[in-house]
Amino acid sequence: MKKAFSLMELMVVIIILGLLAAFVLPNLTGKSDEAKDKIVCIQMKSIAQTLKMYKLDNSSYPQTQEGLGLLVEKKYFEDRKLPKDAWSNDFIYISNEGGFDLVSKGADKKESTEDDIYYSKCK
Repeated sequence: MKKAFSLMELMVVIIILGLLAAFVLPNLTGKSDEAKDKIVCIQMKSIAQTLKMYKLDNSSYPQTQEGLGLLVEKKYFEDRKLPKDAWSNDFIYISNEGGFDLVSKGADKKESTEDDIYYSKCK
């Protein structure tokens, strides 16, 4: 007596696997972008702490024109490199009325678009 799967059994297994894939894959696809957004907010919080240390040492935040490059010059970053966001973009630094904001251009790598991430909006 031969022991093997019938064509019908194989078809049922393939259909079940197809249905599982149809339910699972859509849930996984958006998670990567959400994770990158959260990583960028964590990076911004770290940069903000460095900016606060700079302010303690110098009584003010850098001007917008000086940007984060000033922190590199003054050796506030250990590796003496500007940090990059999750999409390998430079962060944009904006000085404003005794404070600051940081911006990531997001996945599209373009400034002032819907996917920009602002430090002031990170929680």
